Amino acid sequence: MNETHLERAMQIISNRRCTAQNDQQERIQEIEDRIPEIVEINRQLFRTSRELFQMIQNGVNVEKKVASLQQRNEQAQEMVQQLLVQNGYPTDYLKIHYTCEKCQDTGYSNNAYCSCLTNLCAKLATEELNKSVQFLTSDFSSFSLNYYQGIQTESGKSCYRAMESIYLYCKEYAHNFSLSSPSILFYGKTGLGKTHLSLAIANKVLQKGFHVLYDSVINFLRHVEKEHFGKDHNETDTLELLLSCDLLILDDLGTEFHSQFYQSTIYNIINTRMNRHKPIIISSNFDFNDISHLYEERITSRIFSTYTVHHFVGSDVRILKRKIGEKQN
Repeated sequence: MNETHLERAMQIISNRRCTAQNDQQERIQEIEDRIPEIVEINRQLFRTSRELFQMIQNGVNVEKKVASLQQRNEQAQEMVQQLLVQNGYPTDYLKIHYTCEKCQDTGYSNNAYCSCLTNLCAKLATEELNKSVQFLTSDFSSFSLNYYQGIQTESGKSCYRAMESIYLYCKEYAHNFSLSSPSILFYGKTGLGKTHLSLAIANKVLQKGFHVLYDSVINFLRHVEKEHFGKDHNETDTLELLLSCDLLILDDLGTEFHSQFYQSTIYNIINTRMNRHKPIIISSNFDFNDISHLYEERITSRIFSTYTVHHFVGSDVRILKRKIGEKQN
């Protein structure tokens, strides 16, 4: 676990605890002002607790007296809850409401790091890996199908209809995304909208609160390679993040340098996430034949047999935009 991420996560959790305690004090003050009967009951509870402590210290007829005081304590607490409900408050209004009840916002549970802490560290590491990605620059509303009108595929079909189908599928995928969503392969020539729609999905899924990792295959592989062969053990565990994030989006498959380490890493990512039922979106400028020549059969078979495959067609949108800009100028 990266020490920097751990320190930041602990600070965030500590702030949560302070906020929870301050919020409780404000609620207590509010109730004391509005329901003075509860103030007297709380005083009785305090006196009961003090008596209980003294009895335990003295050790005289402890069991019977403790049982009696505990019964009085429970009755007083029930009265407080009844008064809260009668005045329109929930029964737990005076309790501390921690973000994580398991560790009570300490970061530790059962003498180990709490899952809230490890999840927060993973989120911080994910944000660091995604910091260069401009998710908000690409969304579904800015994807125009007009660039595909009047163009036909090599088989004579409408590019507009084909891309409209892909566009609607992507919107539905993002809207209904869950951890059981299928993996997807986008393939086709450059400039046809693969990156735009991938980012649009990422943007929507992030807004739903899921952890998304997005980058080119080569950038991710370089991170993994550096950490695998490097001497600094405080580095972020990029490979584990790639294996465990809710949605992984790998851009430009096939453009990376091909080595045995890269091949085995790509296989590990695809195979492990498949076994864990975690979705991946892969985009590539290469078709089935190209990918089959670039990668081992165990990689290509998993992609083309288990992923939902979408073929992007049309003319390079970036070139079309540039031509339109030149005409307007």
